[in-house]
This record gives sequence, structure tokens and C-alpha cells, in this order.
Amino acid sequence: MMVAQLTAWHAHARSELERVGSRSGGARNAVIDYLSGRDCCVSAQELFDGLRADGRAVGIASVYRALDQLAELRLVHRVDLADGVTRFEPALPGGEHHHHLVCGGCGKVVPFDDAPLERALTRVAGDRGFELDQHDVVLHGSCADCRAA
Repeated sequence: MMVAQLTAWHAHARSELERVGSRSGGARNAVIDYLSGRDCCVSAQELFDGLRADGRAVGIASVYRALDQLAELRLVHRVDLADGVTRFEPALPGGEHHHHLVCGGCGKVVPFDDAPLERALTRVAGDRGFELDQHDVVLHGSCADCRAA
């Protein structure tokens, strides 16, 4: 994700929380700040560890509550990489998104965009009478480092 998109998401998330009358909370603001500085998905634990490393005194339960509220408001996407860990990433206001390559060896997650793939997914759904609201594409394989090892 581009920095400008994440900056716009940060402002959008704060604005939406204000619009629904949500009180400004330290943990929720920390989660929004952290997510707006990432270009791909993170787990709640990774987010918690990152906040603690940045010196933010936030509890893990508060991180989960903040993520649940952001997901309920459709401000974050839940991402399932089929490893039993739910990850989260900003849901950009314009619907822009990316997909994920996952290495089965080391667990590396690499985001990718592909306009022809997006068109093909829309076409496939339309051919079957569906209109897509959202979708996830997760490709599993081996990264170059793991293949070389």
C-alpha cells in the first residue's frame, strides 16, 4: 500500500470512529497509528509486540477490542492465510487492496497487486451471477530463499 493511501486511511478511520460516537481511546488510537505505518497484514500479537517495542503501554486485550471494533466498522480487513492466525490490515476507503503470497517454509508474507487478476475475478463472478463485495487471494508456495536452502 502506498503511504498516501495509508495516511488517508488513518484520517478516515479516526473520522468514522468520531462519526459513530466512539470515544477516543489510547489503545484504539495506537492500533490505528500502528496499522497506518504497515504495508501488509499483521496479527494481533505482532501488532501488540510492535506497540510495546515502540514504548506504547497497551494491553493485548485492548488491542483485540480495538481490532474487533475496527473490523465491525469495516475499517480493517481480517486476513486468513490458512495458518490459524488471523491478521488485520487497513480497509482503504476507495476499496483498493492487495493480495498475498505466503511461503510455507519461513512464513514470509508478500503483498501483490495484479490488475488482470482483478478483472478476471470480476468476470468470473459476473459470469456466475455474482457481484463481488470483496475478495481475498492467498497464494501459497516457497520463496526464493527457502528454495535456495
